[in-house]
Amino acid sequence: METRELICTGCPLGCPLTVTLSPDGPVVKGHTCPRGEAYGRSEVLDPRRTVTSTAAVTGGRQARVPVKTARAVPKDRIWDCMEAVRRLRVAAPVGLGDVLLPDCAGSGVALVATKTVERA
Repeated sequence: METRELICTGCPLGCPLTVTLSPDGPVVKGHTCPRGEAYGRSEVLDPRRTVTSTAAVTGGRQARVPVKTARAVPKDRIWDCMEAVRRLRVAAPVGLGDVLLPDCAGSGVALVATKTVERA
């Protein structure tokens, strides 16, 4: 049985977790709340991350707009999402919450603007 040591990011406590992979599924120890158990299970079975970056803006008061995925994407898709963001060019104006890519790099997750950028 494989064992992994993790620090939970489910809440500000940062509990040290021990996750043991057993034939019946992961066994999580060290959590002090239900979020810790869910985080430990997820991290070993299907790790995901929210991608944050900036995208190029044409004709705007700022040259770039901060962006993020609307929810976490599978960890093995992060670089694909980053490449899609690198290639992205959006025309101003851009509004807070605008969906810039409805399916970022085939992840099934939208990429959204996290700031407004007005026209120049």
